[in-house]
Amino acid sequence: MNPLVAPDAPGRHAGQTALSVNVNRIALLRNSRPVGLPDVVRLATMALEAGADGITVHPRPDARHVTTQDVFDLAALLKRWPQAEFNLEGNPFHNLMDLVRAVRPQQATFVPDSVEQATSDHGWNLAQDGDRLRPLIDELHALGVRVSLFMDPDPASMALARAVGADRVELYTEAYARDHATSRRTASLTRYAAAAQAAQAAGLGVNAGHDLNRDNLADFLRAVPDVAEVSIGHAIAADALEFGMAETVRQYQRCIRLACTGPVHP
Repeated sequence: MNPLVAPDAPGRHAGQTALSVNVNRIALLRNSRPVGLPDVVRLATMALEAGADGITVHPRPDARHVTTQDVFDLAALLKRWPQAEFNLEGNPFHNLMDLVRAVRPQQATFVPDSVEQATSDHGWNLAQDGDRLRPLIDELHALGVRVSLFMDPDPASMALARAVGADRVELYTEAYARDHATSRRTASLTRYAAAAQAAQAAGLGVNAGHDLNRDNLADFLRAVPDVAEVSIGHAIAADALEFGMAETVRQYQRCIRLACTGPVHP
C-alpha cells in the first residue's frame, strides 16, 4: 500500500509541525533476537500510513540500533512516499557522512555524540567545532541535503549555527521534558521560545526532539513558535506497545493539531 495521503489521517496544514518517527528503538528490540522481528521497515510503513510526515534514524558506528542495511531499506521505502521526508541523524565525524552521501535523504541532522554515549545528551559547541562542520555542511548542500544542527536552547548560539551554514537547528528538549511536570515548566518554555526566536531571526528553521511525548508535546508547540518538525522515537515506541503503531501516530498528530488550537498551560 502506498497512498499519497494516508487513510484516516487529515492532511497537514501549511505551517503545521511535521512529525518524524524515529525507529531506532524498533531496531533495538529487533536486534535482541536473531529472527528479524519486529520488522523495522514494516513498522515505518505503518507509521507513514497512519499519517507520519517522515522517518528518522540515528545509525551509530556499533549498529546497536539501526544498521547500514536498515538505512538503505528505509531509503527505498521513502522513495515510494514522496510526500514524506527521510532524516538521517548522527555524528558527521563518525559514520554518518558516507550514509548520507549514499542515500541523499532530505535532511541530515548533525549530532555531537560520542561512540560510547547511550543517547544524545548535548548540543554542538560551535566555537569549538564550527570550522570542522562548515565544509561538511557545504558538501551536503551540494548534494541537495538540508542540514540541521542538534543544539542546546541557547539563543546566543543560533547565529553561530547560521554562520557555519546550517539550514535548521534541532533544539535538544530533554531539559524541557524533565521540567514539564514541575514548577520550572514556564521558565523552561521561555528559554526554548527565546532560542527558537533567535534561530528564526538568524534565518534558521527550528526542529525539536528528545523525550517529547504525548503529555508534553502540545504544551511545547504552543509556547515555542513555528517549530517545523519534531522527531520522536522512544516515546512512540513505548506507546506503540500499548496502542499499536498506527493509533500512536494518530494520537501524536492529534497532539500537534491541538497545539494549534488549545490554550497555553500555565
